[in-house]
This record gives sequence, structure tokens and C-alpha cells, in this order.
Amino acid sequence: MKTTSVRFPRGNLYFGDCLEILPNLPRAHFDLVYVDPPFNSGRPRAARVGRGERARGTAAYRDNWGGIDGFLQMLEPRVERIVPLLSKVGSLWVHLDHRAVHDTKVLLDRVFGKAAYLGEVIWVPGNGSRRRGTLSVTHQTILIYAPSGTMLWNGKDPALREPYAATSLKMHFAEKDESGRAYRERVIAGKRYRYYADTGRQIGSVWTDCPAMRANTPLIGETTGYPTQKPEKLLERIVRAASNQDSAVLDPMCGSGTSVAVAARLGRRFVGIDQGEVAFGIARDRLSASTRAKAPE
Repeated sequence: MKTTSVRFPRGNLYFGDCLEILPNLPRAHFDLVYVDPPFNSGRPRAARVGRGERARGTAAYRDNWGGIDGFLQMLEPRVERIVPLLSKVGSLWVHLDHRAVHDTKVLLDRVFGKAAYLGEVIWVPGNGSRRRGTLSVTHQTILIYAPSGTMLWNGKDPALREPYAATSLKMHFAEKDESGRAYRERVIAGKRYRYYADTGRQIGSVWTDCPAMRANTPLIGETTGYPTQKPEKLLERIVRAASNQDSAVLDPMCGSGTSVAVAARLGRRFVGIDQGEVAFGIARDRLSASTRAKAPE
């Protein structure tokens, strides 16, 4: 496959197979790598044109690997080439659903070592149940690995905070400091900690407030019509959680480009890669529009 690229003020977008492109990227360079691979759904996926149905749209990519073994054979060498690209505080976030996530975790444990596994995020798209007569899985899972065992984590970022419950505020935040801010103090293992009501609490690992509909309805501006497009709020939380202003972010299967568009908007450097013509075109146009919007008059 012929590789081409487009340069933007904050990074590069590559058209080609990441298996061939990853070895040419700088080593120990990326604080965050987000991978949203095909989900091994067993069928091709199409992109919506305008307000039409995706089933009648342009073919975007195939998602049939001949079963889970074929899927893992595709994924493993690509993941292996990501390992040397992560910085000392770099983390890999792999986004999957129930069809492949458990087998993929076994693969990642083998590639990175079990000690590199730091946890997972359960994302609830909010689309509701679709199956009848059996359990419907209504969440997706994002596995998080850090080869060094330590990752960059901005736990105090507002994107990772949520308001305290009204009952908690009433019961526990009775004290106020000299500036009038309500707080509570707790002693844990002999050390005193102060928590302010207005900073909220750190969110947990189940994210229900990033609805997929933001990215998957033609009635909302951020949608591109690309199948499996993720909402910007979800990617913004990940980027803000695991990278800084001077960080570089990599998405080796970037699809419609949500991750790199968000990274660019947040001032991060980025590299996006995709081998699908439809995906590359959408991501290129999205980044170009973002760059024009920020250009000085």
C-alpha cells in the first residue's frame, strides 16, 4: 500500500497501514496512544452520506477477520510496534466491545506484561438495548496499559471531576476556609486530607455521560457519518486525562479522526493513521476545517 501524509500545524495524518508506518515514528515520544480497532463484528461497515442510512452508504472498512484468531493475528504485530513509541509515562488505551475485549486483554498481558495493566474504563454509549429474548450488552470497554507501570494522569482536571451528591454536600462540607470555600477534612493512615466542595470528586471507571448520539446523528454538528465514530466528549476526557499541553498523542487506527481533532483542539501534537480511503478523507477534512477555524484573520 502506498503511504501518503498531510501535515497540519500540530501534527501529521498518514494514509496507510500503521504496521508499516509505526516503525518510522520517533521512539519514546507519545504520552498517549489511543487505539479504536475494528470490533470483529463480522461484517463490513458503511459511512452515512448526508442524512441517509449507513447500510446504503459508502463502504468504509471491513470488519471480518475469519473469527477471533484472525482478529488477534491482525492486532498483535501492530500493538507490538506501539510499545517502543510510548514515553516513560505513556499509556495505551485500547477501545473494544464484548466481542473481542477479553481475548485482547490476554494478548496485551502477554505483550506488555500483566504489571503494565492499570485498569479499564467502562463506557456506556446510552443507545439502549437492541437484543430481544437475551442479555443485551450495552457498554464498551477501554483497556489501559502503561509499560513502565506509571502513567501520566491529570486526576484534578475538571474533565475528570463530577459534583458531590447533594446529601454528601449537606452532611460533610460544613467547614469553610478564609475565602469562603466549603470543605471537609479526612484523616487517612495518619495523614490529613482536605477536599473542597467546588472541585467535585474524581469520576470512577464507569462513564455514562458521553452519549454516542452526539457523534452518530446527522442532526448534530460533530457527526461525520463515519460508522463507530466516538463522541468528542469521550476523547476529550481521555486526552485531558493522559496527556499535557506539550504531549504527543498517537492514534494508529484513527477512523474519522475524533482523537486527533480533539488533540489538536486541546493544543497537543498528534499523529493519526488510517488505511481506509473514506476514513482518511473524513479525518483530513475535519482537521483542515479545524485549522481554518483557528487561522488568524
